[in-house]
Amino acid sequence: MIQVTDAIRSGQIFDELIRDDGSPRPGAERLIDFLRQLSPEVLSARHQALEAAIKSQGISFTVYSDATNIDRSWPLDLVPRLMRESEWRETERGLKQRLKALNYFLNDIYNEQACLRDGIVPRELVYNSPHYIALAQGVRPPFETWAHICGSDLVRDHHGQLFVLEDNLRVPSGVSYMLENRSVMKQVYPELFQNHEIRPVSRYASDLLDMLNALSPRPVDSPVIVVLTPGIFNSAYFEHSYLAQQLGAELVQGSDLFVDSDHCVYMKTVQGVHRVDVIYRRIDDTFLDPLVLNPESQLGVPGLMRAWREGKVAIANAPGSGVADDKVLYSYVPEIIRYFLGEEPILANVPTYLCSDPEQRAYVLDHLAELVVKPADASGGYGILVGPHSTAEQLVARRAEILENPRVWIAQPTLSLSTTLTVTEAGDLAPRHVDLRPFVLQSSDQWCSTGGLCRVALVEGSLVVNSSQGGGSKDFWVIADEETR
Repeated sequence: MIQVTDAIRSGQIFDELIRDDGSPRPGAERLIDFLRQLSPEVLSARHQALEAAIKSQGISFTVYSDATNIDRSWPLDLVPRLMRESEWRETERGLKQRLKALNYFLNDIYNEQACLRDGIVPRELVYNSPHYIALAQGVRPPFETWAHICGSDLVRDHHGQLFVLEDNLRVPSGVSYMLENRSVMKQVYPELFQNHEIRPVSRYASDLLDMLNALSPRPVDSPVIVVLTPGIFNSAYFEHSYLAQQLGAELVQGSDLFVDSDHCVYMKTVQGVHRVDVIYRRIDDTFLDPLVLNPESQLGVPGLMRAWREGKVAIANAPGSGVADDKVLYSYVPEIIRYFLGEEPILANVPTYLCSDPEQRAYVLDHLAELVVKPADASGGYGILVGPHSTAEQLVARRAEILENPRVWIAQPTLSLSTTLTVTEAGDLAPRHVDLRPFVLQSSDQWCSTGGLCRVALVEGSLVVNSSQGGGSKDFWVIADEETR
């Protein structure tokens, strides 16, 4: 019933649950034994129960098509992904180190600019970034923290080493699904949780609230926090409403807020108006304030940037923090860590080629069929070309796009992403490629989710894990090491 592919047996792919010889990895023994006892009929019944629970709870996401927006039930696989706590704690250290350094970097480029003068990061790459906001110059947010919420995507290569594939610091999404995945799995697999010591993920909401409360410009016991959403047609609206409920915050759109003559932000309610202290924004920078950013924006609040600059309201993540989200700037993060922290990076970057550099661009064009080429300013898996899986026509088209505008393209090696057992359409268990997005918070302190959103490519051989591109998700378990039990 459990398929072990030749690629796993030969060591060409690292599987999260199974060794090359087909035996369970340390910590996965009980899960593998449990799965081996399931008949196809029981496995199918459990999978149907999982889907029914998701539908009954309204856990969904939106896929954009050319003509319509389609709401779909959240795709959750029945088999969890496991990581032992000792490895997780080192991973957590690396994630916190990374966000700390990125916040130093952001505060520096909008103030002293020492790293630009010292040549750590080329000045033109910062100024040419679509996420650089000149209006943020000279601002020092509370705790000099710009990126309060970061979701870094982690992948594991065929040697078993974890790499950071990219950082998401504008409006990182997916944490609600991490929380809901755990809730649904407990409903469907209660006996499995009894046999494992699994670290909880439920603290994330309270950690997020603590982080946002610390940003309040007013010394009040209960700061007024709102979640700013583009509205019900946004693909992540389920998450926006979910997090607002978990935080006890109001879910608002731009039309629900206004800025007064003292540059304070207020929320309109049926009981009157209330001053807002902290905005957890889920809209891109460009749309925040039509007076000074995009004049056509219907999503933002006129005067919001002035209110933020005056320190009358906190915004998480801060406007302009997306510079550190730029996939071109990503390649400089190891040097940023060394420069600002005086430390070696705990988590490695995936080797990255910048098409803006003539020598690196020449290499990319010569090896296009071997590389993964990404737009520097995209998310959701859109615009990615996986060279080995592309047609000759697609390669020719991407070559022309690179030559036309080199700055917006990067390339990386095609990694043999790790796999883990997944329920297939045929109803059996087979390895599928996975990644992981943990979430790190920062204000007066740092917090890290005990786990993250694990995404899985449901199609055999596919490396695309994004739900918008046909991928699914898994519950991610951080389990106690045997010696600590």
